[in-house]
Amino acid sequence: MYPPPSLPPRRDFISVTLSPGRSYDSGQGLRRRSFWRKWKQLSRLQRNVVLFLLAFLMLCGLLSYISVADEWKAVGSRSAEGPKVRPANPPVLPAPRRAAENPETFAGASPQKPPRHFRRGPPNLQIRAPGGDAKDQRQEEAQRRAEAAGAARREDNAQGNRASWTGAGTAPEQRTQLPPRKAEAPPRPSPQALRPRSSPASQNERQKAVVAAFRHAWAGYRKFAWGHDELKPVSKSFSEWFGLGLTLIDALDTMWILGLKKEFEEARRWVSQRLLFQKNVDVNLFESTIRILGGLLSAFHLSGDVLFLKKAEDFGNRLMPAFQTPSKIPYSDVNIGTGVAHPPRWTSDSTVAEVTSIQLEFRELSRLTGVKKFQEAVEEVTRHVHSLRGKKDGLVPMFINTSSGLFTHLGVFTLGARADSYYEYLLKQWIQAGKKETQLLEDYLEAVEGIRKHLLHRSEPGKLTFVGELAHGRFSAKMDHLVCFLPGTLALGAHHGLPADHMELARALMDTCYQMNRQMETGLSPEIVHFNLHPQKSRKDVQVKAADRHNLLRPETVESLFYLYRLTGDRKYQDWGWEILHSFNTYTRVPSGGYSSISNVQDPRNPQPRDKMESFFLGETLKYLYLLFSDDPDLLSLDTYVFNTEAHPLPIWAPS
Repeated sequence: MYPPPSLPPRRDFISVTLSPGRSYDSGQGLRRRSFWRKWKQLSRLQRNVVLFLLAFLMLCGLLSYISVADEWKAVGSRSAEGPKVRPANPPVLPAPRRAAENPETFAGASPQKPPRHFRRGPPNLQIRAPGGDAKDQRQEEAQRRAEAAGAARREDNAQGNRASWTGAGTAPEQRTQLPPRKAEAPPRPSPQALRPRSSPASQNERQKAVVAAFRHAWAGYRKFAWGHDELKPVSKSFSEWFGLGLTLIDALDTMWILGLKKEFEEARRWVSQRLLFQKNVDVNLFESTIRILGGLLSAFHLSGDVLFLKKAEDFGNRLMPAFQTPSKIPYSDVNIGTGVAHPPRWTSDSTVAEVTSIQLEFRELSRLTGVKKFQEAVEEVTRHVHSLRGKKDGLVPMFINTSSGLFTHLGVFTLGARADSYYEYLLKQWIQAGKKETQLLEDYLEAVEGIRKHLLHRSEPGKLTFVGELAHGRFSAKMDHLVCFLPGTLALGAHHGLPADHMELARALMDTCYQMNRQMETGLSPEIVHFNLHPQKSRKDVQVKAADRHNLLRPETVESLFYLYRLTGDRKYQDWGWEILHSFNTYTRVPSGGYSSISNVQDPRNPQPRDKMESFFLGETLKYLYLLFSDDPDLLSLDTYVFNTEAHPLPIWAPS
């Protein structure tokens, strides 16, 4: 038979533990011996890899332990030290209320809702005016009580801090030096800043009359147009231009100056909770800059509330696409929601006044935020216009092309619409930056001489000095009411050291602007007048065409009256302003609230209300009247502030 198959030799392993004094350990020794056997079976490379991994893990654990230990040590140190105390003079602008630390919230108010896109104009934009039905009144009464308690706490914390702010800035010879791209904090306040000292006890009778007029106008806006651009007082409704609450923003600093704290706080809440710029709407670069950007910056300076500065920076950023043109001359319009900018539908030109009258605001925004692009954009426009041909002894045409960057419609010169504030901002930029930008001063002085040489004439029979227009060498005796800014600007220049004959010309033109009002049956100036150049006994100096006899509640006459009284002390200018205020109350006041522009200044029986109260009536006209009637030269001192062309005071930069 076959032999049995061969089997592999059987190997048995027996592990014996010889441990004197120890009993059997239930196989633990066996497992230890088996592990050691397996370790010995590994190759040298495998053992080295395992050892390396173990060493790496130990090192990581050690480093983690050190890091955690340091953190716990730091936490323990902070707990032992307690909260740090702020330095006595921190390099930040202290806000007068806690809510400013988070400007989207306010005592008793919830944070802002996410932005919503909506077009302006339709009725669903209506925001319910305060004081609705009984339920709303009960809710708002409870909210007002909560806000009053919060306001009292904020007042304790903010005492002495509600001031206007000047801050320091440096200005090289031709360009103002800017801080790094993003400043850590806004400038510190000036010791000469305005404090809210306006109160019924300190106001004279004429100032109280202005406050009463403002309250009446504000009551109509609050009731019928709350949160909308402009009041239509006759129809008790509103009109929209941008859908951004123009009247409310334009009036913020006026309320502060007049001492209307309750109204100011209510408007401040609207700005915090309702003013949203992420909306699909076109705005005019010039008008929105002087009214909205200027109004927010001024409200920030007077109140110290950082909310207004944050809103201003947001809005300024949304205006910047307007400067994206081949010539860097900005487009007239920009959509603040989409960032699309464009010229007007009827032309590719911008007006010279519009592109050269946004500099005060953008430069101040750069100074406060440390963001250079705002100032750089507008100063490039200033330098470009300075170098252009087509001027006539410092006088500029009315239009400029955004593609070529050249003046258009050459040979037409005026100080009225489309050119007026170009001359105003030459002087005021020079003052704003500490009188160091000589290029601006030279352009301004040359322009004043050009006015004297080409546009200045006298009327008959009263010999009134007026500023006409020049079209291709032909003089026209036409003068817009807008030109009445010029007496105040000339007087301001004389105050800041320019030739004394500027003040003489300012006085003469001021007399003319007063006569433009006085010679009308209502005592209110028309939009445009024509002066009589030929002596005729049967004709007055001031002539008005039927299409020009409307009054829009404009401020230019009372603006210049303010400057002339503040800088000369002649009380006749106060008396003239008092007459104009009386005429506004007589012919433009609407009993249900508000004031209306009128269509016929020559018909006192039927001035024909136009059913519109422009935002500048509260932002400029009443503000200048209030300042005109003040005998306090330190109330918005002209050595501390410069007013933009919408009457919003901005600080003069202190010399370095």
